[in-house]
Amino acid sequence: MAHRIEVFSRVPDARASVRQKKLQSHFGKKIKDVALVDVYTVDANLSAEQLNSIALMLANHVTQKATVDEAQAPEKFDWAIEAGFLPGVKDNVAATARECLEDLLKIKLKESEDVYTSQITFVAGTLSREEASVVGEALANPLIQRIHIKSFSDFKAGKGMDVIVPKVRLAHTPKADLVEIINAGDAELTVIGKQGIANKDGSRRGPLALDLTYMKAIQKYFKDRHRNPTDVELESIAQTWSEHCKHTIFADPLDEITEGLYNTFIKASTQKIRKQKGAKDFCVSVFTDNSGAIIFDETFLVTDKVETHNSPSALDPFGGAITGIVGVNRDAIGFGLGAKPIINRYGFCFADPRDSRAFLYKGPNFTQKMLSPEAIMLGVIDGVNVGGNCSGIPSPQGFILFDERYKGKPLVFVGTLGLIPKTSLGRLSYEKEAKPSDLIVMLGGRVGKDGIHGATFSSEAMDSGSPATAVQIGDPITQKKLSDAVVKEARDMGLYDSITDNGAGGLSCSIAEMARECNGCRVDLDKVPLKYHGLMPWEIWISESQERMTLAVPKDKWPAFSGLMKRRGVEATAIGEFNDSGKCVVKYDGDTVMDIDMDFLHDGLPVRPMKTTYTKPKYDEPKPAEENDLTKSLHSMLRRLNISSFEFISQQYDHEVQGASVLKPLQGRGRVNGEATIAKPVLNSKKGVIISQGINPAYSDIDTYHMAACAIDTAIRNSIAAGASLGYLALLDNFCWCSSSEPERLGQLKEAVRACHDYSLAFGTPFISGKDSMFNDFKGFDEKGNAIKVSVPPTLLVSSIGVMENIEKAVSIDAKFSGDLVYVLGETNDELGASEYYAMIGEQLNGKKFIGNNVPKVNAEKNKKLYLALSKAISENLVASAQSVHRGGLAVALAKTAMAGLLGMELSLAKLPGAWSRNDFALYSESQGRIVVSIAPKNKERFEAIMKGSAFAQLGIVTDKDSFIIKAKNNDKIIDAKVSKLLESYKASLGGY
Repeated sequence: MAHRIEVFSRVPDARASVRQKKLQSHFGKKIKDVALVDVYTVDANLSAEQLNSIALMLANHVTQKATVDEAQAPEKFDWAIEAGFLPGVKDNVAATARECLEDLLKIKLKESEDVYTSQITFVAGTLSREEASVVGEALANPLIQRIHIKSFSDFKAGKGMDVIVPKVRLAHTPKADLVEIINAGDAELTVIGKQGIANKDGSRRGPLALDLTYMKAIQKYFKDRHRNPTDVELESIAQTWSEHCKHTIFADPLDEITEGLYNTFIKASTQKIRKQKGAKDFCVSVFTDNSGAIIFDETFLVTDKVETHNSPSALDPFGGAITGIVGVNRDAIGFGLGAKPIINRYGFCFADPRDSRAFLYKGPNFTQKMLSPEAIMLGVIDGVNVGGNCSGIPSPQGFILFDERYKGKPLVFVGTLGLIPKTSLGRLSYEKEAKPSDLIVMLGGRVGKDGIHGATFSSEAMDSGSPATAVQIGDPITQKKLSDAVVKEARDMGLYDSITDNGAGGLSCSIAEMARECNGCRVDLDKVPLKYHGLMPWEIWISESQERMTLAVPKDKWPAFSGLMKRRGVEATAIGEFNDSGKCVVKYDGDTVMDIDMDFLHDGLPVRPMKTTYTKPKYDEPKPAEENDLTKSLHSMLRRLNISSFEFISQQYDHEVQGASVLKPLQGRGRVNGEATIAKPVLNSKKGVIISQGINPAYSDIDTYHMAACAIDTAIRNSIAAGASLGYLALLDNFCWCSSSEPERLGQLKEAVRACHDYSLAFGTPFISGKDSMFNDFKGFDEKGNAIKVSVPPTLLVSSIGVMENIEKAVSIDAKFSGDLVYVLGETNDELGASEYYAMIGEQLNGKKFIGNNVPKVNAEKNKKLYLALSKAISENLVASAQSVHRGGLAVALAKTAMAGLLGMELSLAKLPGAWSRNDFALYSESQGRIVVSIAPKNKERFEAIMKGSAFAQLGIVTDKDSFIIKAKNNDKIIDAKVSKLLESYKASLGGY
């Protein structure tokens, strides 16, 4: 019998207050009051005494009340809305409650017994049942949660809510099926490749993302063996060959580029740079492991990897985002023999959260409604919050960016830096190799249906067939235990030979990838620990259920390894053996369900030559009216979502955990978002790690080559301004493209990748890691029922990572002292194409889209010279503050410097370097290579001597007044604002979240 333990707050509940405000923002005064009750459904054979003990454990005796099988509710309410997870969805709180229950009672629950959580929201207000249902939809995601609603009278009549046990019940007998393909025609092969293997009822299992060329190659392979493949084999090939895993668009020939974009541009530039650096090469592991790695000091390496979790985050923002962040944490843990995650980074591209005008639908006839931009934004932010904070990993650095084209699919970038000693127990820690006879060990969480077809789903546009099972919910607590046991103990005890994470494709990819190291493996699928019985063999093999790593453990080390994991509360199971057979063999219940040559599995996918077209667009050049007073325009600019403060994110993401934070995400007394952060991962060292990024998707509307160049320059410039050295700076690339099977989109991609080659060489900054996501498109229906396609703008995130010799020389963005001199470094030109200023002017003129043509261009030779000079000035302690100039232009950079320091400025454009034609163009141009700095007057002569040979000018001084004044060449005031009011504008747009 299942029992409900309900926990109710005796004191005002802050969570209820927040929820009330949220609901009132949507439903207005109809919402009078909100109360919450947390519910734990215990489905176990326990005594009344045991249940009462559990209830006492789950509640805070001072502030909460807990009851067993007795409904709790406020005296007055109109509707009770209960939300809980659907069967099979990972319930992290319930998992922790179960563990606590077992510890408390000194028992072990049976596999058939479990704990489930839900929450009741009691709403007082004049709502109809239909409106109460809408409230329920606002509180829960129907893709992963159930919603149960009762009126006040129904609640009283039923003595509370109903007892619901969301247990997974699978009645079928698990077995592998043969898939008829050797005699299939092209039409059937195409359907299988797109929609998946057919079930007995005619439905399809979900996308394999295999086009006809791939399907015919698979058909030939099995024809030559005179048999059809099993579903396990076909699903495994689909995972391994997916665009998500194989990156075929970057690997296959493209026009005249026979070796592919990656080899010709990204890899080639990095190889050239490393060769040029010679003995000064700081790269150790590049593009060959789960993360890239550079030298930190004589003892340690620092690793870095940035991933995306776009498609899952569109379906379930919280689950997609938390899976993304804990997944990229595992990229650190899975680097070499295991790195300790030390820093998280993030970046979010959303549609305007204030836009509630129209919904998108995946299905026809207004079915499968997509979540609102606000729901997606808040869910994603919360997911990364929980993933990072609960894992004890600081999340200091990130960005947020908005464009209406991210309404169909958001972009969710998550990254993790790791720290690893160069050697471990006499072994090079960045080298690993599974050996024949090593045991295949699965470590961590159990396998369920969550995360099935994640890799193939992410390799296609999202449409009505996008599967709910592609979404997982990560559990950072389970992963934290795994991480500590591996990185802090097992690694340096020499208990395993190789390790990787169970990410895309689950066991199918992790085991097969590791098996390449020794050329073979044999797996017993029926030994894999499951969340529930009834999973089919193919589901066990490809599920991406979270918190799992795969390790190669020598047989003589297995007793010590398994014993250690048991003591640390981490489940470890030997599920097979690595060998040198040249085959990947998988068995289930004694039957061979997969027997494929390693060569075919990894290298059998056919090469698909691609052709591109490229048409550079031409737009009408905007001609906004020239205004004498630009004060109002500056306030408007600071309120723009792409410029405004995202303090509400920075203040909820823990950046102080691990105690290494140096340069914080919010800087100065004004708490303004900085562009770079610094940490010292080795606490007794003065060395630090500096990270930043550059992203300018709007420029893709004009020219993707210059878009990519600007992203690189911005990522470098942000770090240089904070104190990085150009000679010790590396880059990571994340391409998020759309419609990548179309020649025009491929042409845009080709230009962007070419820029990565050219500018990484020009700056001498190697790429050490990267990831691409090629089909960020939404295919569905609009609010009128019309078929539509929404594609993200071609987006490239370039992340930078560097090592500082001395963190005491870090430079923040805030002006420090009245009387300091304010300089701008670099040239300002009329480069406003796709700028925030043009976008703002267009929106003010009846929502027109102003783009223009003069996209900012990067002069790497000039910028490199300037950056080297500034680094020298910083090394001599001449610079008090430095702020990179990018989105929003010079006026925004100057305002951020003043706002951060809560100090005034008196400035003039009289000596501003560059070819600019108007005051507003000078202030809002997004010309690259510019940095605003402030220095003490005593340093003027030395600073200018160092900067000689680069464009720079003193614009004015810092004052102790609450005034921000900018004058034109003719000495007329064009901006006259209070710094305090500018700060209000800067924090206004997202301040309510």
